[in-house]
Amino acid sequence: MKIGILGSGLMGAKLGQLWARCGHDVTFAYSRSRSKLERLAQAAGASYGSVADAVENSDALLLAVHWSRVNDVLAQAGDLSGAVVLNCCVPLDPTNTDLVVGIQSSGAEELAAMRPQARWVSCFNTVPSEAFMPVFSQKERTPRPQVLVYGDDAGAKEVAGLLIRDIGFDPLEAGPLRTARFAEPFAMVTAELAYSQPGGPALTYRFEKLRG
Repeated sequence: MKIGILGSGLMGAKLGQLWARCGHDVTFAYSRSRSKLERLAQAAGASYGSVADAVENSDALLLAVHWSRVNDVLAQAGDLSGAVVLNCCVPLDPTNTDLVVGIQSSGAEELAAMRPQARWVSCFNTVPSEAFMPVFSQKERTPRPQVLVYGDDAGAKEVAGLLIRDIGFDPLEAGPLRTARFAEPFAMVTAELAYSQPGGPALTYRFEKLRG
C-alpha cells in the first residue's frame, strides 16, 4: 500500500517507520526540517518529499500534525477528493493543555468539513506513540491491545483496520465520525494516564464485553 505521512513528529514518524517495515511504500512529508524527513526516510527505507508528493497516488494518508498546523497542511494537500485519510490529530491549544473543539462538534468533524470529499477515519489518537514499538515487537501475541476507529466511510475504516493490524493492534469499531466528540476527550484521559501517572508512557487498552 502507498501511504503518505503528513506530519513527521512522534506519531507520524513512528507509524510511518513501522508501516515501512511491514513492506508498505511510505512517503514522509511536512516537517520544519527537510533533513529530518531525509533521516526518517533513510532509516525506514522509505521516501520523503512535499505534501503534494505524499498525496499523489496514495492509497492512504495519515494526518499527524498539531492542530495549529492543520490549515497549512490541508492547503498544501489540496481538496483530497476520494483520498482515504487516517486522522490522529487531537484539537489541542498551543500549550497542549485544553481541547479547542467539543463537545457539540469535534476536531474530526471540523476536518471533514474542511475537506468534505476526502474519506475520513479517525484512529491512533487515543494511544500514546510510545506504545507503538513495544506492541509491534509483540504483534504475534494475543489478545492484542485495541485502537478506537470511528468514521462514516466503511471502506476507509477497512483500510484503517488493515494498517492498525499491521502495527499489532486490533481495530475497535466505535461508530460514526461524531464519536470523535467523546473520543477526543478520552484521548486526554489516556494522555493523563501515560504521562502524568506512574508506570511510563507505553500505555495500551483493551475493552471487553462481559457475557453470560
